[in-house]
Amino acid sequence: MAREPSQFAFYVARCGLVAATVLLAACNIGPQYARPSAPVPPAYKEAGTPNTYGEWKPANPSDTTARGKWWEAYNDPQLNALEEQLNISNQNIAASAAAVQAARALIREARTQYLPTVTVNPSITNSRISTGLGRQIGVTYTNYSLPFEASWEPDLWGRIRNTVRSNTAAAQATAADLENVRLSAQSDLATDYYELRAQDALKQLLDSTVNAYQESLDLNRDLLTSGLGADEAVAQAEAQLKATEAQDMNLGVLRAQYEHAIALLTGQPASSFTLSADTLHADPPSIPLGVPAQLLERRPDIAAAERLVAQANAQIGLAKVAYYPAITLGATAGLQALSMANWLTWPSRIWSVGPTLAETLFDGGLRRATVQQFQATYDQTVANYRETVLTAFQQVEDNLASLRILTQVIEQQDSAIESARRSLREAEVRYKSGLDPYLNVLAAQTVLLSIQQTAVDFRAQRMLASVQLIKALGGSWDSSRLPGDKDMAAKVADANRATHR
Repeated sequence: MAREPSQFAFYVARCGLVAATVLLAACNIGPQYARPSAPVPPAYKEAGTPNTYGEWKPANPSDTTARGKWWEAYNDPQLNALEEQLNISNQNIAASAAAVQAARALIREARTQYLPTVTVNPSITNSRISTGLGRQIGVTYTNYSLPFEASWEPDLWGRIRNTVRSNTAAAQATAADLENVRLSAQSDLATDYYELRAQDALKQLLDSTVNAYQESLDLNRDLLTSGLGADEAVAQAEAQLKATEAQDMNLGVLRAQYEHAIALLTGQPASSFTLSADTLHADPPSIPLGVPAQLLERRPDIAAAERLVAQANAQIGLAKVAYYPAITLGATAGLQALSMANWLTWPSRIWSVGPTLAETLFDGGLRRATVQQFQATYDQTVANYRETVLTAFQQVEDNLASLRILTQVIEQQDSAIESARRSLREAEVRYKSGLDPYLNVLAAQTVLLSIQQTAVDFRAQRMLASVQLIKALGGSWDSSRLPGDKDMAAKVADANRATHR
């Protein structure tokens, strides 16, 4: 019995030697990951198209466009303040940030499998032996047990490594999703803000038009009183004024909705949020494009899609590990006795140590089907990644085309406004001279107002296209800001230390 401790140590040493051999022979089952190819054009088509908005130029360190806070390029202090509030209080961003923390916790869960599991299961059991078991008929005894058990499964085929890689890729995709949610919220806020400012511009236009129509009505009433006018002209002027006043008042509905949307985005109750009226800043900033290949690095949704491909690749390895046996090294040591007095004494010691192996001999094709499932999932994520890339190029080209065309349209619309104003002046002169009826003035006024309203809409559309172009280019984000494998491991270690404090 005196040899038991040395014998136990001998078995522990043998198990350690087996474990070392296993680790040296361990390999990672599964395909090596390579970033999938994607169709990338040599240049943006719209970048080479002549335009009056400004030159579409590649990005370089001398660009004046703000890279950290892209909205500051619009030089609007009110928009800057709202964007800062959004980054702090937006609840969708907060929810996505919590999802990132949950994804990092899954990495910590997977990494714990690298270490052995140690458990203790103390018990005090009172038992009676059956009368059918021979000499000890009717014996009642109490078993005092204090066993400690340790088990460890070496990562022989890369099951744990593939799990960690899969969870790390998923966490990186979640981090990219967070940045995509942030960018979407920022662009939505800028879009709603300029939609609201467009309503303010229309309100300003209609207010001035209502004043002009009121003056026309007063003129016609004075002419009627002096006997130089007709009641028909007064009625026409009144109808036009009231219709325009109704249109002016109706603008408040849409403006209120945009104001409430901004309150939601900035994490504030709509009931207590107010945004004062202001003019529409009609000139968007010049936006550096960069080369098309950079789009793969600048869009967080592309980065998220690529990380999902890496996750699917690791899951193929996980599925293939099922073909190989699982080896577990286990050891048990503790104290066991039939009386409490002898329980915690050296002669009551117990121990066992040894490896176990488990292998599935027949599963009816389950493992093969599982591998095929994850291979198909991988192909699906590759297709989704390439579709995301194609969509990104479409969005960039769409908004480049919109900016180019809208700039030309606005110039034409401004010329149309000048022509309509000249036509209105001529109609008013002819009416006051008694050459034409007031109906001609009404027609000229209606045409001018319609063209002016359309011009405001075009300017608002150009601002929105500018915002959407910045979003399509990825805002100020870059894939270099995505946490790498080492960064994720460091964050996991920091989280573990914080948890154990």
